[in-house]
Amino acid sequence: MTSAAADLPAKYRERVLAGQWFHSLTPALQDLLLANLTLRQLTVGQRLFARGDAADGLYCVADGSIKLTGSTRDGKEAILAIIEAPSWFGEIAAFDELTRTHDAWAEEATTLLHIPSATLNTLLTQHPLLWHALGLLLSHKIRLAFLALEELSLQPPASRLARRLLMMARGYGELEGISKREIRVPQEQLGQMLALSRQTVNQLLRQLESNGVVRLGRGGIEILDLAQLQMLANL
Repeated sequence: MTSAAADLPAKYRERVLAGQWFHSLTPALQDLLLANLTLRQLTVGQRLFARGDAADGLYCVADGSIKLTGSTRDGKEAILAIIEAPSWFGEIAAFDELTRTHDAWAEEATTLLHIPSATLNTLLTQHPLLWHALGLLLSHKIRLAFLALEELSLQPPASRLARRLLMMARGYGELEGISKREIRVPQEQLGQMLALSRQTVNQLLRQLESNGVVRLGRGGIEILDLAQLQMLANL
């Protein structure tokens, strides 16, 4: 289900403007993107796109969350990230014009802001500076990917967990100034993102809770001591 940008609720505009990437754009580019957004609603568990699908444009999470996954032919799934507002995704295909690289699912009832491919291509042709903006968005994702690879090779499980909690609390770089935040992610999914068993993740989280770093709840992890979590992450 979609609606025109003119009907975009003010709260969604405010969330987009609060994101680091969007905030870094010139006012002219911000207005250009806002004027061409459509609103799309997904129900819990609904797939937005699958690996191999034709690219259909650029997305921003306005409410809810999107799970990005990969899978094997026998059905084994790897969770790459769970992203929330105001994160943007889908920019890779704007550069290579190839199919989607992963699956994207709504983890809960989710509202997305969407710029369809045809519209995005027209904007890129008419406003070349938009290429630079998308390049910054893409380069940020590449940096995150290299950091994740480094962590798998060099960091012990406790440090990897602390780093991923910090990354999620900051919206993978879209949010700053976080002092206390609840991260909505089941422990099994957190383990899949870190290549750790659920039992290992649970033991590490219980240790963090006993040290007053986090508080565990049903389906969520609340960060209580950001400074100590940063120290444990070796940052």
